[in-house]
Amino acid sequence: MLDPKLLRESPETVRTAIARKHLDVDLDAVLALDTAWRTQLGEVEALRAKQKAANNEMVALKKGSPEFLAKVVEMKGVSAQAKAAEEALKSVEEKLHAALLTLPNIPHATVPDGKTPEQNAVHATRGSIEATSKLAVPHWEIGGFGNLIDFPRGAKVTGAGFPFFIGEGAKLSRALLQFFLDEDVKAGYTEVSPPIFVNAASATATGQLPDKEGQMYETTDKLYAVPTAEVPLTNFFRDEILEETALPVCRCAYTPCFRREAGSYGKDVRGLNRVHQFDKVELLKWVHPATSYDELEKLRADAERLLQKLELPYRVLLMCGGDLGFAQSKKYDLEVWAAGQKRWLEVSSCSNFESFQARRAQIRYRNKETGKPELVHTLNGSGLAVPRVLAALLENNLQADGRVKLPAALVPYFGKEYLSFK
Repeated sequence: MLDPKLLRESPETVRTAIARKHLDVDLDAVLALDTAWRTQLGEVEALRAKQKAANNEMVALKKGSPEFLAKVVEMKGVSAQAKAAEEALKSVEEKLHAALLTLPNIPHATVPDGKTPEQNAVHATRGSIEATSKLAVPHWEIGGFGNLIDFPRGAKVTGAGFPFFIGEGAKLSRALLQFFLDEDVKAGYTEVSPPIFVNAASATATGQLPDKEGQMYETTDKLYAVPTAEVPLTNFFRDEILEETALPVCRCAYTPCFRREAGSYGKDVRGLNRVHQFDKVELLKWVHPATSYDELEKLRADAERLLQKLELPYRVLLMCGGDLGFAQSKKYDLEVWAAGQKRWLEVSSCSNFESFQARRAQIRYRNKETGKPELVHTLNGSGLAVPRVLAALLENNLQADGRVKLPAALVPYFGKEYLSFK
């Protein structure tokens, strides 16, 4: 959520942010509600002052006197007016709060302009595409792929996009998760095992609501299956005040993630490219505002280090305004090269939200100089998502005998150098 002070003092900054993100938001309606709220607040405060003055006057009057009784009648009238004004204020306040939730975060000055993914800037590229297997084919076309990852039976049991991982397929997925977590802990993140369902307040705090209702699976009692561990992790400190000396706080968590992926179709959703349930390790930081962009670069480096150890060619994209996302101020995407598909696959997004989520969640730190609470900045990134990493490993390292050679860093976790589809 944006600072209401920014909305009032610099509405054009907000209007520019909406335009840079290419979102359809009625800023004028929000401004009108804010004006109505402040007008109504002024009326409530005036009536409260009138009540206080009348109370003070009554103290000086003799109880039961005509003047006292007249003042009692007057007080009842003012009290009724104040109650009606307070109810009207609450109504406008609720509408204003809902309207403020529709305003996106402000893009950082370094975010490039653009509307489509094609306008994202390539920040860096690492690794050799040419060094990948010359035998590479799309992973779903590898002989015996269905022995390890069974989509038809998953569709029978649950629905499309919910595959079974079997035998060495399940073992490799587990090996990747353990490798990610161990590396993240080495990098200074404390591991957390969070709930995989969250309430609406948690989803609202991180920006999933009211922006992404259609993408989440919802239970009948208004709980949401997590689309990412970002949601429960961020809310760990909701409505709390941290000590400034504790910052930054760094956490990592593995969860299954659930996304409807409504509207997805075509070649981009084949095989493991886009599924409705997948495993991911998330990195999250609560940081001091003065260091948040330095922390973003460290976060990105932590995610990149995993890809380097897996020997996967990858590139880093700096997202343009139109592809940035509703809640982010700045975001990098990491994409691995999938040699069989001859395309880049996103495996991580590393984002700085500044105080946008923290204001919604009221996550603050106590300024050691002033003693006053101030909003932290929140950052998160995937470290990493399993399905597309697994797809790239299968495609890039396919051998002539039909096996897949695993990178040295993964061998201790998998237990052997080659994966077999038999």
